[in-house]
Amino acid sequence: MITTLAAMKTNQTGILRRVEGERGYRRRLMELGFVPGTDVRMVRTVKVGDILEVEVRHSRVSLRISEARSIEVEARA
Repeated sequence: MITTLAAMKTNQTGILRRVEGERGYRRRLMELGFVPGTDVRMVRTVKVGDILEVEVRHSRVSLRISEARSIEVEARA
């Protein structure tokens, strides 16, 4: 099931499929490990400040929910 990173539930895993947005933004995310084909896991969502924490390549990265909407993921059940 293709969805966005922002729509994933806590502890759900998936495979990153595509990152949309401006070129510099996409490049920065790729530097952090957000490369198509990479496994990602939603760690938690923090309602205060609209931030979520994801695990990618054994590192934890915090993103704004609005930014996570531009990252396409093939979610696993």
